[in-house]
This record gives sequence, structure tokens and C-alpha cells, in this order.
Amino acid sequence: MIPFEIVYTSRSAQQRRALESDPGKARVWKAVRKTLAMMETDLRHPGLRTHKFHGQKGPQGQDVFEAYAQNRTPGAYRIFWCYGAEPRTLVILLIVPHP
Repeated sequence: MIPFEIVYTSRSAQQRRALESDPGKARVWKAVRKTLAMMETDLRHPGLRTHKFHGQKGPQGQDVFEAYAQNRTPGAYRIFWCYGAEPRTLVILLIVPHP
């Protein structure tokens, strides 16, 4: 299977850099990194718990989806994403604690 290419918005790239550089967020970054790796290869992986996020649209009006980086954790992190304009491209919109 051909992996997806992951593209970051400027906002999600900034959120990623903040997680990478904060030693206090090492566990969160590890979970986010693992989730991104799973997203590249298998969006249907049960651990992702990917589902459509209603009420939001992507930059070009695409559906937005939510993937779990953490679960059953206060302030569990989520990754919000949409399909990109190019085939097999995912656009990471946000990497944030569960709203």
C-alpha cells in the first residue's frame, strides 16, 4: 500500500514544533508521533478512532476528521485533518488537547 504524504498547515507545524521542543510534553509528542505514523499507512487503524468532525470544514471546504493521539487522559490530544488536493495527501490542521 502506498503511504499518505502528510502536509502541515502553518498552525499545525507550529503546534508540532512546540510539542517536539517541550521536555514536559515528551509523552504527548511520542503519542502524536505514533498517531501520525499510523495515519501515513492505515487511516482505518482502530487505534486512531478516526471519525468525521462535524461543524468544521477544511481550507477548500473538505470534510474535517479527528484522530485520537491519546485516550482516557485528561486533556487528551487529538489531530484534526482533511484530505489534501493531491491524491494520497493528508493536511494536518490542528494538534491540540481535546476541545
